[in-house]
Amino acid sequence: MRILVVEDDEQILRAMVSALTEEGYEVDDAANGNDGLWLATEGSYDMILLDIMLPDIDGLEITRRIRTASPQTPVILVTARDAVDDRVRGLDVGADDYVVKPFAVVELLARMRAVWRRQGALGDEGIISYHDLSLDTTHHTASSGELMVSLSSTEYSMLEFFMTNRERILTREQLFERVWGFDSEASDNVVDVYVHYLRKKLAGIGCGDYIATQRGIGFSLKKEGH
Repeated sequence: MRILVVEDDEQILRAMVSALTEEGYEVDDAANGNDGLWLATEGSYDMILLDIMLPDIDGLEITRRIRTASPQTPVILVTARDAVDDRVRGLDVGADDYVVKPFAVVELLARMRAVWRRQGALGDEGIISYHDLSLDTTHHTASSGELMVSLSSTEYSMLEFFMTNRERILTREQLFERVWGFDSEASDNVVDVYVHYLRKKLAGIGCGDYIATQRGIGFSLKKEGH
């Protein structure tokens, strides 16, 4: 999963990035509000960890703008403010949760998992499920019932992105940026090639029709009839 950390305290930022990377997350970071806002609205993230007290644009305003651009993206506010009204304001503008500095990394990780579980994006033992299809985030396998198939790292990254954005149309540009990155020299048709590979793998477990083509736009993970 891909995480964005926006924090202006360099020591805290480095500690958070290091801890999240050790947990196996892919992490981007920003040290001010303008850079954080640009990344949050232009990139595709499974979680945004956002300090409230930032230079130029504060975390509450960034949260408002994230909710306009990407309503489903989970946001956890990281703040030194412990007053009830500050926490309420954060939740009212659309944050999913908050942690108060200083905090233990284990608490932050637990809150992240709790938010994903509430959204239905993460089940027990790191399993992401959508109808009959399950994705094991530890072993990089997809399964349906008793059937299971192994995924390449690229296929896994693509399916994880689909499953954490279930029933949402993802453009080819979003898929390319998420799976290969802005600076990749991969060919223009690589997204369509890997969607084909992934559909073929999922067909082996009876879920080949879960990835629907949205003509002229991109693709979506949606079970037919739902």
